[in-house]
This record gives sequence, structure tokens and C-alpha cells, in this order.
Amino acid sequence: MPAKPFEPDGSSSSTARMVAELAPWFHNIHLPGGLQTAPEHVLGDFPANKWLRIRDHLPGDLRGWQALDIGCNAGFYSFALARLGAQVTAIDNNAHYLRQARWAAGQLNLSPSIHFEQMSVYALARTRRSFDLILFMGVFYHLRYPLLALDIVARKVKRRMVFQTLSLPGMEIFDTGEDRGLAERSDLLHPGWPKMAFIEHKMAGDPTNWWVANHAGVTAMLRSSGMRVIENPAEEIYICEPGGKNDWTSDFIDKGLRELFDPV
Repeated sequence: MPAKPFEPDGSSSSTARMVAELAPWFHNIHLPGGLQTAPEHVLGDFPANKWLRIRDHLPGDLRGWQALDIGCNAGFYSFALARLGAQVTAIDNNAHYLRQARWAAGQLNLSPSIHFEQMSVYALARTRRSFDLILFMGVFYHLRYPLLALDIVARKVKRRMVFQTLSLPGMEIFDTGEDRGLAERSDLLHPGWPKMAFIEHKMAGDPTNWWVANHAGVTAMLRSSGMRVIENPAEEIYICEPGGKNDWTSDFIDKGLRELFDPV
């Protein structure tokens, strides 16, 4: 069904005015009455089309679950989790997106199930909370210090994490082994070696698109942060649970995080 147009003199006029006032929208939210916040989105009905690839890989009933939506934007995923019964904490660093999300949550009668907060992903290191489910989607490649953020987030996951990041083409994985000699550095040039490309200036016009990892790099970083990939439902999407690589590096990382974030 095509999106309902704005009606300057119709019953949806006040809603339409708020949608226009809160523009631009990156999430296309379907509002009561048929209005959509971004019906002409370049990515189609986004992020509903991405959620379709994820929802069947999560429990259908999230009652009793505490969920965290990192980089919630206008709140689409937070709303989806709340409809499944979760109590959701939704964070974003951008006050504009949070204004959109709080307003849309009210329109959808979901405000009691969602707590919105303006905060950085790094600030999670200072909280004692952990979450049954964490969505860490569309954020990693925008971070100046992405692996630090992943180490922090991984320590907050009790049951499940959905991770998504912009990636290099290809799914090849090279067996890196447990140790490498300096004379074997040429192996790092293999297409399947875990790696990330650094973007010094812009990609797609966005100066915060800092990093583009390959598939091997994403899976290796998840393991090194203590997560295990259990499903790969679509390109760039990883369903994870705690229990990845857990050796001396875990203590090393935990000590480093304490030194960075614990009060002196």
C-alpha cells in the first residue's frame, strides 16, 4: 500500500506537521493513520526491510527481557522490541534523533516500555547494568575507537547481541592460526585475513564513516571481545551470544577498561 500523503486540512494534519517539523528522518516509521516519516527513503522501507531479516532469529516473546538499542536513531528497532514484550533502554548521542524517537513512541503508545537516554556507547562502561539483548547495529563503523566500544558492549550482554556493520565485499576467511612469525607478515595481505580499512575523509558523503571491516575481521573482533557468532542471517548481520574466545586477553581487556573508566 502506498504511503498516505500529508493532508494539510485533513484529520492527520497535526501529525503531518510534526513529521515535517522533526525532519529529516532516517527511520521510516509507520504511524497510526497511515502516515510514514520517510516514505521516499533511498533504502526503501528502511529499516523495516532489515528487521525482516532479523526478527525470526530472536525469540518471539521477549517479556521479562531487558533490551538495549545502541544508536537508536528514531526508534524503529526499539519499537519492534517493545512490541515483542521487552523493556527497552534506547540510547543515542544525537538529540535530534531522540526527539523523533520520543515523539514517535508516544504516537505508537509504546512510551511506557522504552527509556530513551542521550549517551555515548563508551559511557556504558560506567554503568553496572547488563542486558538480555543488545542491538549494536549501524554504529560500529561510525566510531573513532570501534574495538574499545565492542569490548565495552560485549561485557553487557547476558543472552544475545545483534551486531551489524558496514563491511567490505566477500566472505572469505583465512586461517590465521594461534601465532604468526614476523617473516609471515605477507599473510596479512590475504583477502581473508581479518582487517579493517580506514576512511580518512568521507564515504557516501559522511565524515563519520571511519572504518570498513571485512567479514573475517568482524568475526575475529567479535570472538576477541568474548562473543560467539551463532547465526549470520544476512550480509553484515551477526547474531551473537557470550562465550567466544576467552583466554588471557579477557583479563588484559578488563584491566584496561577499569583503568580507563573506573573513578580514581
